[in-house]
Amino acid sequence: MTELSKARRAAVTALLAAGLGLAFTPAAHADGPAPEAVPAADLAGARSAVQDPSVLDKVGRFFARKGVPPTQQLTIGAAEEAKAAGDAAPRLAGDTVPVYTLDAGFVAGNPGAPVAKAEFTASKVVAADGQTASVWTVRQGDAWRVVNIASGGDESDYAAKAAGSGGGTAFREPQVNAWYVLRDGRVLPLDDEARRSVGSGGVSLAAYQQLVHQRYGDKLPGSAYDRDGKGGGYPLETGAEAAPKAAPVAAAGGGSAVPAVTAAAALGATALAAAGVGAGAVLRRRRGLR
Repeated sequence: MTELSKARRAAVTALLAAGLGLAFTPAAHADGPAPEAVPAADLAGARSAVQDPSVLDKVGRFFARKGVPPTQQLTIGAAEEAKAAGDAAPRLAGDTVPVYTLDAGFVAGNPGAPVAKAEFTASKVVAADGQTASVWTVRQGDAWRVVNIASGGDESDYAAKAAGSGGGTAFREPQVNAWYVLRDGRVLPLDDEARRSVGSGGVSLAAYQQLVHQRYGDKLPGSAYDRDGKGGGYPLETGAEAAPKAAPVAAAGGGSAVPAVTAAAALGATALAAAGVGAGAVLRRRRGLR
């Protein structure tokens, strides 16, 4: 992963903190509740939003730009860009999946808090030339809205990897770019960052709670760390290699399985919730599965 990629990820995760004051007392969480499942009807609604022709047209333009930020001009003209977008012929691949993120309540040790909560849904889209992108959607009221287009397909790929290796809930710890699966009371790694975090064999859910509390317990929203404006993070040493900067953990949301308010706040860095899926899309460059 390049330094630019890490910086872009950090820019997104740095805005995950929202203003909730949370207790900092760790709990055992030996057999804590599983993350809340997202209803199939919600996933179908999210997928339908991505299938809208206007959204697929924007995804085609995303592919046509091949990593050039929408704020910069291409070396080709508008007509050529439009043709390249059409030639991309984007199509959905695989399932639309909920994306679970480490929960602030779990980090704080709040009784009954799940290890992760659904922040948004993701649909993998493939171009005719093999490029892939992940289209993120959140529910706003009764409708689903696309809020980001990200290069690659981590969200769908890691969910599929978890399902194919024994099941469980895939979730991410964005502060260190790590993907895990919660299975039978254990937190197991899905990528290199997670292996550096918990080892190849993973750890118990209770041990993982203690680990993330140690990392972020004094950096949750409302903490002195947060109030002092240090939300950009701190270097987290994991073995011989330092992980990317750690950002405060997102505040827990309520309501539906994919809380619209929490998800929209988490994706605020994209500026897409206000501006639509056009020029604000984040171009995340990522490696494939490890």
